[in-house]
Amino acid sequence: MSQADLDNSLMGRAIELARHGDPSPSPRVGSIVADGAAVVSEAYHAATGADHAEIAALKLAGEAARGKTLYVTLEPCNHKGGAGACVEAILAAGIRRVVVGTRDPNPRVQGGGAEKLRAAGVEVVESVLEPRAKELIKPWTKFVTHGTSYLTLKLALSLDGRIATRSGASKWITSPESRLRVQALRAAHDAVVVGINTVLADNPRLTVRDVPGRSPTRLVVDSKLRLPLTSQLVQSASQIPTCVITTQQAPRSAHDALEAAGVRVLYVPTTAEGRCDTVAMLRELAQRDVVSVLCEGGAELAGSLLAHHLVDELHAFVAPRLLGPRGRPGAVDWAGPDNPADAPHIEAPRWELSGADAYVWGPMVYPKRTSRTSPGV
Repeated sequence: MSQADLDNSLMGRAIELARHGDPSPSPRVGSIVADGAAVVSEAYHAATGADHAEIAALKLAGEAARGKTLYVTLEPCNHKGGAGACVEAILAAGIRRVVVGTRDPNPRVQGGGAEKLRAAGVEVVESVLEPRAKELIKPWTKFVTHGTSYLTLKLALSLDGRIATRSGASKWITSPESRLRVQALRAAHDAVVVGINTVLADNPRLTVRDVPGRSPTRLVVDSKLRLPLTSQLVQSASQIPTCVITTQQAPRSAHDALEAAGVRVLYVPTTAEGRCDTVAMLRELAQRDVVSVLCEGGAELAGSLLAHHLVDELHAFVAPRLLGPRGRPGAVDWAGPDNPADAPHIEAPRWELSGADAYVWGPMVYPKRTSRTSPGV
């Protein structure tokens, strides 16, 4: 096996290791100490406050790390945080060669780690499996470079684009397999958000069940604070972090009652229509270290987010059912583009079957700015 092939193989292993971690608001990182093709130790950044992946791998390797190669999916940090500077640990361990997946996108530190290692005489190889390494930290990259949360939109709809029958029934349109995938999506995000109409119609729990992982913080966009105290979200707020996004127009009495029940109330600017400004919402969430958000509807919230180009990634589950023209409502409520060529769409979509459903997902692109509404719901 050539050195390039070996580097690719071990970097691929480090990337898969990184997926086991849940370190938000830090990025997912995996690391391996290797002697040629032999793995000496391997680790990942498990949780916020825990050792960074490189330091964890070096601790496991001990003296066996001296003179070896370190693989790491993200450029080692050269700034001291809660776990100390990784570059210093690498130099102290006597690592001879460092193979990096991608540079740190943080504009304050980009390149600093690689440069310090080279200055100390360590061989540094960069950009190994770089597209996969970048994909791994895509939400965090937006978080540190733009100061706003990464937003994923999930849609579950019938073949004719409806999310409920004419009577309002929506359980269940999609298959059990698709619902399990949605649970996994929730577990992969810091927060899950819905509009108040979804809460009033479905009374959801928005928790992670039947798959490994933690339940995300639950958010409700509710400009007038109509969230019922009897809802499952409020009733379980003492066990799972729950927050309502609202405006200063909301009644103070509702604020006090929700706070007393354990629900945090977050205010954002009001749009001209008296709704919550969703652009400001994502910035406010990022200020509170919410790196990634999964939106699960409803149609009005999804439409506002798409109209203002806030959706970074779309996951759609399409069931082979027809709910008819009186099914209510469509999956997305917005004006939409004038021409198909201007429509937001998934770039390089990935398709597969999920039970009986078609499942398509991928990053969103916006060919032309077509918004005709305010950024609020």
